[in-house]
Amino acid sequence: MTTTRRQFLAGAVAVGFTLTAGSASAQGAGRIRVTAAGATTESWLVLTPGKITLYSGKVDIGTGIRTALTQIMVEELRLGVADVDYVEGDTMLSVGQGLTAGSKSIQNGGVQLRQAAATAFAELRRRAASHFGVDPSRLRAERGKFRVDRRAVSYSRLLAGEVTALPLDTQIPVMRPADYVVVGKSEPRVDLPAKLDATYRYLVDVDLPGMLHGRVVRPPGRNSRDPVIGDLDRARAIDGFVDVVRRDRFIGVVAASEWAAARAAAPATGITVDWTAGAKLIPQADLPVALRDPVNHYRTVVEIDTDLDPLFEAGPTVLDAQYFTPFYMHGAMGPSTAVADVRDAPDPATGIQVTIWSNTQRVGTLRAVIAVLLGLDQTKVRVVYTEGSGGYGQSGADDDAADAALLSQAVRRPVRVQWTRQNEHGWEPLGSAQAHDMKGAVGPDGITAWSHLFYAPPAIGGGNLAGALVGVLPGPLPGSSVNSSGRNAPVAYGFPQRVEARLVKTFDTTGPDSATPASPLTYRIPRTTSLRSLGGFSNSFANESFFDELAHAAGQDPLELRIKSLPDPRAVAVCEALREVWRSRPPGGNGIGAGVAFQQYEVENAYVAAYVELRVDLSTGQIRVTKVVVAHDCGLIINPDGVRNQIEGNVVQGISRTVKEEVHYNDDRVTSVVWQSSRFNPGPQYEVLRFNEVPSIETILINHVDEPALGAGEPTIGAIPGAIGNAVFAATGKRIRTLPLTPDRIRA
Repeated sequence: MTTTRRQFLAGAVAVGFTLTAGSASAQGAGRIRVTAAGATTESWLVLTPGKITLYSGKVDIGTGIRTALTQIMVEELRLGVADVDYVEGDTMLSVGQGLTAGSKSIQNGGVQLRQAAATAFAELRRRAASHFGVDPSRLRAERGKFRVDRRAVSYSRLLAGEVTALPLDTQIPVMRPADYVVVGKSEPRVDLPAKLDATYRYLVDVDLPGMLHGRVVRPPGRNSRDPVIGDLDRARAIDGFVDVVRRDRFIGVVAASEWAAARAAAPATGITVDWTAGAKLIPQADLPVALRDPVNHYRTVVEIDTDLDPLFEAGPTVLDAQYFTPFYMHGAMGPSTAVADVRDAPDPATGIQVTIWSNTQRVGTLRAVIAVLLGLDQTKVRVVYTEGSGGYGQSGADDDAADAALLSQAVRRPVRVQWTRQNEHGWEPLGSAQAHDMKGAVGPDGITAWSHLFYAPPAIGGGNLAGALVGVLPGPLPGSSVNSSGRNAPVAYGFPQRVEARLVKTFDTTGPDSATPASPLTYRIPRTTSLRSLGGFSNSFANESFFDELAHAAGQDPLELRIKSLPDPRAVAVCEALREVWRSRPPGGNGIGAGVAFQQYEVENAYVAAYVELRVDLSTGQIRVTKVVVAHDCGLIINPDGVRNQIEGNVVQGISRTVKEEVHYNDDRVTSVVWQSSRFNPGPQYEVLRFNEVPSIETILINHVDEPALGAGEPTIGAIPGAIGNAVFAATGKRIRTLPLTPDRIRA
């Protein structure tokens, strides 16, 4: 199949081989469709004589899963690789697979698509056996054909004429790893050619007939109340102005162009809105204390309950330490964009009344949020994932989509909303700040007791910005820290441990121990939600830094003590893979040092060990990471180059969050709303790692073809902050327990 540029821009993704190993122009309207049980419009996979269409509920947020999932699918079809139309994250066409998390797309979604492809292959083989009049066991499939003796029949011919719909068979046999031909090879990413020649269809390229442009007039602070709109004459005089939309505290403008909408929403050129100031947020400087204050807690969760008192009493060396990490932004390179088309009535053919184009990672959840916001049944709402800029969790994409939906509902025309950089930095939900109290005992035989008490707001949910403005309260705060703010709070080491969480209120609730938001919604701290690895980044920073403290207190080698403390051979193997580089490390001191850290992601998934070398300018306090080596075991590797991409991205973002990133806010608003301070934006900047600061990155991939494929999108980042902190200690003799590791903290 040849995919033209026009077809590509309409949504096709070519993967560069052919369905039939010959002509793909076979005639006939036949097909094999693999569906979910009871599905009407949703599919996993559709084969026709001319093409394959893969439907994925997991979306590609830049991780390259289109390529990897295609490799998995065509492997089961014995195709080598094939031309594939790829439909992702479309709630009307794709089977729901839950949210897309960086480490679950291959791990969970890949299993389902493998089974779907195997289901389709079994039907092809049945048709081939019928065609030849032989037992299916006699058939051999390769490159789009079935062969028996000297006879052959193409998949295209088998597909012509007959239409079959099959439910996905979860029990169907799949290929043995020893027979893989495509899986395990570094196939080129299918999305890059169009991205490199500027023909890729991003979300900002969505343009619908009659589409208008919208801007939301944000309140000055998180808890501002009672907006009063001033004179509208200036806005009405702007060429292209359409309307002002108000619903409770939600205020927006709609215009015929982006420029007109921007001018109409700006107080200097368009509408003015006066607000009443609301309650102040907990001061940023007070966070390490405030997070520990019981008045801000709503629940205590004991994840691992072990009586450690006798072990601490017997321990020859007992240490305790406190750690803290700040609020973080997702920091998408381009601001959030969304398009909404809200009609007066549902489409007679599909029943869809609302279509949303968004780069959300949670198409199903966003669909439900939009339905509540608009007062519609969610069966009338369709969300179509379209790639935007950045991902890493719940960024501003969902909020932006809600903005567009409210504006479109008001004017009954499609509306596109693109946030500004100040909107993005100032209002996106954040990765939460966390505080940690660590205690451990260590002696000649290693670590004998370990306690981790952490204090954290929720790292999932966060509510919807537009919803809060129109009076829709978010759901109750999570009742558990497990796999949220508590991700990787437990460690995979074999010594006795106790892990406890104090869950922190993001907003006022209906009572001291209540998780239910009080009305009107009043934030105590900035809104929090999921950011890459959730609580795992902060928890692992505390764990791996404190492990290093205990090792040095006992006079033991930090890497060897980790190896000694790990009961899982695969965990030991990633640490042992660093032995050579660790033994040849610089001696430490005079601003030069090296550190190591280990993490098993979620204490049950991929294994990662990281080695970091860095230099510290002792006069300025500036840190420069010069070398990173990562040993990585994620089970079966689908695409080695794709895994390396993910590891390298984790390393870069991990360094950035460790040495630079921190959200700044004052009484009621985020103040770090630009990448770089200037005379136009004199406030603090949100600083990130620059291209010229990226170190040498080496990867050691440990492939287990007979083990399940585990995700690679998040595991590495958790090992980076601890390794850097440990390297700073080696370089300077200073143990810094608060992130980011700024020059001021180095020099203090």
